[in-house]
Amino acid sequence: MAIEHARSLVSVHPTAHTNELLAELVPPREFAFSSFENYVPDSAFESQAHAVVAARAFAQTVGSRRGGVPGIYLDGGFGVGKTHLLASIYHAAKGKKLFGSFLSYTALIGALGFASAVEALKKFDLIAIDEFELDDPGNTMLMSRFLNDLAASGVRFASTSNTPPNALGQGRFAADDFQREILGIGRNFDMVRIDGNDYRHRPFDDSHEVFSDEDLLSWIGTSGTVDSLDALLKHLAGIHPSLYSKLIEATDRIAITDAHLLTAQDAALRFVTFVDRAYELQVPIRSSGMALTEIFPDEYLNGAYTKKYYRAISRLGALCNL
Repeated sequence: MAIEHARSLVSVHPTAHTNELLAELVPPREFAFSSFENYVPDSAFESQAHAVVAARAFAQTVGSRRGGVPGIYLDGGFGVGKTHLLASIYHAAKGKKLFGSFLSYTALIGALGFASAVEALKKFDLIAIDEFELDDPGNTMLMSRFLNDLAASGVRFASTSNTPPNALGQGRFAADDFQREILGIGRNFDMVRIDGNDYRHRPFDDSHEVFSDEDLLSWIGTSGTVDSLDALLKHLAGIHPSLYSKLIEATDRIAITDAHLLTAQDAALRFVTFVDRAYELQVPIRSSGMALTEIFPDEYLNGAYTKKYYRAISRLGALCNL
């Protein structure tokens, strides 16, 4: 079979209704069975054991619209178990609940409109937000207003921070930034710092392997997809980010040909969001032409969105080896 006859993502045009978008807001497969019991604190860092106690106590308050703090904020570096604990809160909490990345919620707001999103989500008891991003002023202020409006209805929140790899080991955590930027309710969150090393011992500069087009075609089999990077980026530009998960839900392997250094930051950020959704669904990605971990130029890696790009590089390295 030639590449031009293989299944492709650009032929998929996803749509979704509000209920379908909300139904996707659950913990990723990797954390489907996370619990406080199977979180193993590192004895070298007392804050990890303390975080379990605090997270468990917070989960017990969810479902009651009276008393208690509006939220809990798990603050720490990569690989210390923040998402595991966030998913544990979700699984242990009673009532109606949602779990998604920061970008999942901003995309949802964009798809539904602010007022409709508030109306839809104020019926939930818990909203879990993974990797709250403070490097995008517009989205941060949007989420600040969103959380304040929902808090007025008694909704509880649990969130994790997003700390860049170059801040690890320097004591540069995001709690102060969060409290300052999330106006009104930020200072009412229970701020829980989690110290520790990346338990996966995952290098952030781990290179994404490069394959030949023939290798990719053999690898995708009959259930994967293959697209050139440029064709995929053009397709992503025409799809709302809230639908990226639906775009890839029917494929189990994603091959990208003719990968190259990106020159447009809007396209690069859309690709980052695409990688986030693929990582949540644990869909492997491989490429030809160039390593996908190298397609972001240095000016992007050292710019305003460094956290997003380093997260994408880390996840691409993991997805290549699935």
